[in-house]
Amino acid sequence: MATVAYEEVTRHYGGADRPAVDGLDLEIADGEFLVLVGPSGCGKSTSLRMLAGLEEVDSGAVRIGDRDVTGLSPKDRDIAMVFQNYALYPHMTVSQNMGFALKIAGTPEHEIRRRVADAAELLDLSGYLDRKPRALSGGQRQRVAMGRAIVREPRVFLMDEPLSNLDAKLRVSTRTQIAALQRRLGVTTVYVTHDQVEAMTMGDRVAVLDGGVLQQCAPPRELYERPANAFVAGFVGSPGMNLLRCALTDVGARLGDVEVPLPRATRTAAAGDGEVVIGFRPEAVRPGTVDDGFEVAVDLVEQLGPDAYVHCTTAHEPTGIIARADPGDAPEKGRKIRLHVQPEHVHAFSASTGERLPA
Repeated sequence: MATVAYEEVTRHYGGADRPAVDGLDLEIADGEFLVLVGPSGCGKSTSLRMLAGLEEVDSGAVRIGDRDVTGLSPKDRDIAMVFQNYALYPHMTVSQNMGFALKIAGTPEHEIRRRVADAAELLDLSGYLDRKPRALSGGQRQRVAMGRAIVREPRVFLMDEPLSNLDAKLRVSTRTQIAALQRRLGVTTVYVTHDQVEAMTMGDRVAVLDGGVLQQCAPPRELYERPANAFVAGFVGSPGMNLLRCALTDVGARLGDVEVPLPRATRTAAAGDGEVVIGFRPEAVRPGTVDDGFEVAVDLVEQLGPDAYVHCTTAHEPTGIIARADPGDAPEKGRKIRLHVQPEHVHAFSASTGERLPA
């Protein structure tokens, strides 16, 4: 096992107007499960590939343990990678696929058999060792790819969207298995996904990237409850946080025909802009009255079993608002209703920079 560190790492592709990864500075603890997440093109896969040695580093350094591995080839970094497409050899059996890297490395045959058998038992693949990939389901192929990484006994696991080829139900069960397996093995793991629900349910910490820049790295609950900026607030959560640009008043922010109170420190920090971006989660919204609620029109109601999400628009906010509602008492599409935002659950961000404002 080992720590991993990105030290001001930058990768710039020729012809691009900005770096794919820009000054990434991030430390990953020994045995930690860290997830890199963000929208397409944010630099998460490039960051993983630089750690693997599959992409060059234009500036900065990558360290595994106490070694600077920036200039080392992938085979000299003591890492094992699980790819999106599993990359299994179709003409080899499960056992041969899992042990192939060890065979190439000259590992004794009896040691290969032992490691493959141990990994197969761990992954519930013992009954499939003589089968070829075409005779396996997608989930089983994914476990074979995991087994191939495990038998190498690396210092670091790297996983590049390994669940993206699975159906929704299988993704849920497999992500739980991977997280449990990683905790059992205790191997430092860097995992890339575009699915923020996957990131929040699997990672010890989650690093959110956008435009090649690290926006925030924190435990999942902290990302949800104290996002560092408006991008993280809107990206984390399903649905994401409602973000509304509002005029600043003497007591807070004007939302429609009501005022949302904000702390003095927040108003002072936002005074230079004259505006503030307020954020609130769908669950922070309650039915309102004429005295404390702003009027919205119901555009759509999503019924999701235990929850219902009401999509609304106001005359003042074209981007819309999402509120969580009791599925048995959700308003009908086309109705006009009033909503109240609980002040204690309001977040405030700078209208000019998007950064979180002091409370």
